[in-house]
Parts: sequence; structure tokens; C-alpha cells
Amino acid sequence: MSRQSAKEISTVEVVTMVQRRRWTIAEKLRVVEESSLPGMSVSFVARKYGIAPNLVFRWRKLMSDGGKVAIQADDRVVSVAEAKALKKRIRDLERLLGRKTMEVEILKEAIDIAREKKLISRSPLPFEDGSL
Repeated sequence: MSRQSAKEISTVEVVTMVQRRRWTIAEKLRVVEESSLPGMSVSFVARKYGIAPNLVFRWRKLMSDGGKVAIQADDRVVSVAEAKALKKRIRDLERLLGRKTMEVEILKEAIDIAREKKLISRSPLPFEDGSL
């Protein structure tokens, strides 16, 4: 291995912007599985794919923790994207339920006011017996 002196270096590359790489789930799984093979080291696999070893360790921990939680709960592991989508759906449904509850309350008050003014007969309405 020969050492180069500062005088022998002909070009210098200046990095002005660091671009982050997005890894797909399949790529992350492949890296984690490869780093778990017998005789393989995390550092070797990280160098092979051009990533930091601490990132591979983090992926291994996250996958291990997610699997442990799923096993303990006897449940399947869902992706973060799927969980976010489900939480958004729950929020939307809760808002809709709130609006519908408010509409029912307004209609009940309107019926009470109309009865007081004798605009509606005293016959029971269909939802008053709890069958709404």
C-alpha cells in the first residue's frame, strides 16, 4: 500500500450537498438479514451498501422490537404508514360521529320547541322509544 503525499494529489472533490437515501422495507430487510448471517459482521454489510453501521444496528433493533411486541400481543406487525392511515380514519370517523350527535341534539330541541308551540301533535315520534 503506497501513501500519497499532498503534492501528488491532483484533484480535490468538494461535496456541497448531502443527499439522503430512502431505503425501502425490502432493502432494509435484505440488509438486516444479510448482517444476521453466520460469519457476517454489521460493519462489513454496512460498508458493502454504503451506509453507517449504526443505521444497520438501529434497523435490527427496530425490527426485533416490532417482532417482540407482535409476538407478546399475539398480533401481526403493521407498517407505520398503515398505522398512520388507520389513525387518520379514526379521527375522521370521530369527527363525523360528533357532527351526527350534534344534529340529533339540535333536532330534539327543535321538536321540543315545536311541541311547546303546538306545531307537532303529542303522538310519540319513532325515535323517542329508543329505536333510532
